Amino acid sequence: MATVLLRHPPFSSPIHSSHTSTSTSTSHLFLHFPHSSFPKFTISCSSSHPSRPNYIPNHIPDPSYVRIFDTTLRDGEQSPGASMTAKEKLDIARQLAKLGVDVIEAGFPAASQADFDAVVMIAKEVGNAVYEDGYVPVICGLSRCSEKDIRSAWEAVKHAKRPRVHAFIATSSIHMEYKLKKTKEQVIEIARNMIKLARSLGCEDIEFSPEDAGRSEREFLYEILGEVIKAGATTLNIPDTVGINMPSEYGGLIADIKANTPGVENVIISTHCQNDLGLSTANTLEGARAGARQLEVTVNGIGERAGNASLEEVVMALKCGSHVFGNLYTGMNTKHIYRTSRMVEEYSGLQLQPHKALVGLNAFAHESGIHQDGMLKHRGTYEIISPEDIGLERPEDQAGIVLGKLSGRHAVKKRLEELGYELKDDNLESLFQRFKSVAEKKKRVTDADLRALVSDENFQAEPIWKLGDVQVSCGTLGLSTATVKLVGIDNTEHIGCSIGTGPLDAAYKAIDLIVKEPVTLLEYSMNAVTEGIDAIATTRVLIRGVDNHISTHALTGETYHRTFSGVGAGMDVVVSSVKAYIAALNKMLGFKGT
Repeated sequence: MATVLLRHPPFSSPIHSSHTSTSTSTSHLFLHFPHSSFPKFTISCSSSHPSRPNYIPNHIPDPSYVRIFDTTLRDGEQSPGASMTAKEKLDIARQLAKLGVDVIEAGFPAASQADFDAVVMIAKEVGNAVYEDGYVPVICGLSRCSEKDIRSAWEAVKHAKRPRVHAFIATSSIHMEYKLKKTKEQVIEIARNMIKLARSLGCEDIEFSPEDAGRSEREFLYEILGEVIKAGATTLNIPDTVGINMPSEYGGLIADIKANTPGVENVIISTHCQNDLGLSTANTLEGARAGARQLEVTVNGIGERAGNASLEEVVMALKCGSHVFGNLYTGMNTKHIYRTSRMVEEYSGLQLQPHKALVGLNAFAHESGIHQDGMLKHRGTYEIISPEDIGLERPEDQAGIVLGKLSGRHAVKKRLEELGYELKDDNLESLFQRFKSVAEKKKRVTDADLRALVSDENFQAEPIWKLGDVQVSCGTLGLSTATVKLVGIDNTEHIGCSIGTGPLDAAYKAIDLIVKEPVTLLEYSMNAVTEGIDAIATTRVLIRGVDNHISTHALTGETYHRTFSGVGAGMDVVVSSVKAYIAALNKMLGFKGT
């Protein structure tokens, strides 16, 4: 049969035809013409690439390979309310390894004892696991250019097979004058000495970042980068810390650094782009085009202020636009993108906007009549990639299994596996009982319902307090009252009763009487995960402890009160709200401060 290859360069190009399909690394859409039928179309936004090259800190054997450096657990966690427990961070690190990221920045060890412990845990477990093709992720710890931070970072990551220390110091005039209150000469001396210190401790993989490089004087950048290379740095990260650079401007910055920095041929150039103007993904891609071979990203683009370059956007843009970027490729297993996105959303408590590229609720939804008509005729009319390519299964009516009250454990387990969830037997049993309870009340349990149940059952902090029972009374005839039974970590039961202005106010006050931990409720939100009166509701709350849980901010060095989010799910909105509040309390109580 004949094959037509439609390429999509930046603008337009002619259609090329041939009698045999060829192996190519360009993004393409194949149109297959059987001899006696209407054309059958297949969408492909991917291609076969060489295997991941051997890891060498300051060199990549294949010049087309791009390392992915994920900082979800460090920069991403700096988002307000995104504080995660050590267990949650470990779960995400495991998932990032399944995704295939080259470097996992596990945290800022000097921030608090909890951060230090989490990095150690990740370094020992994830940093020593050997995955397919001998892949072992690099485990990185962030550090300011201070002796205390450098030593703390090294002590935390040294347990990994491939440990890395990431040191930074500000280099822009405004930062040096107002934040550091130091001269250029002093900043160079500090940077040089701290890189040497990390080397002397035994660290052979050292990343250096000139903070606010996007607003720094070029000649000064060339000078300080040249000095840290001589001191032993293996990767130079060039951050657009405040997200002010335009794509062409940032690409020019990377190109200029490569052309003018002495010794740059002996190191890897990296990007780190904030999203203040919505340009982080574009800037990151321009950096790659200009020669950067490490790209710093976060899952869902979470992070300080408006966030960071989004891992899923950058990885899939490189995959679909390889013809534009000179056949650059990554080692990502993109089928784990959606699952990783959901895990980060649940653990961080930062809900995705529906129109978020690739992983948002509407990313593969088509409501316009014209679009629906095209999709019914062929999905390639309005989908540039197949959702299965990122691990998003088609709706349940196309999956072959419809779950309801008569479904057994095997059917539920199979559907969960198709959705990317691997549960242990005890977790599966607990979730199955919750599934049966929901299925008794609903005609059909959807994939969205299942995801909500999994999130509520498994994406939670270690339970210091568990919900036993809750009963509320409310209405227009009097004050709302609530009785709550909690089960403590020693399995003792505690009952609290309270009145309030509404059922949730009364229930939360009853919980406070038991837990005796003063908190401030900062945010409350609720969403229905499916349509209909019998929908499962997911609730998110954000709390802050009144006088404890202090951490150190990585960039400013200032101390701040951590905030903690919790998520609950259930068909009863009061129950889901109570679960969310308890989840946030458990996360806060399990956090170790400085």
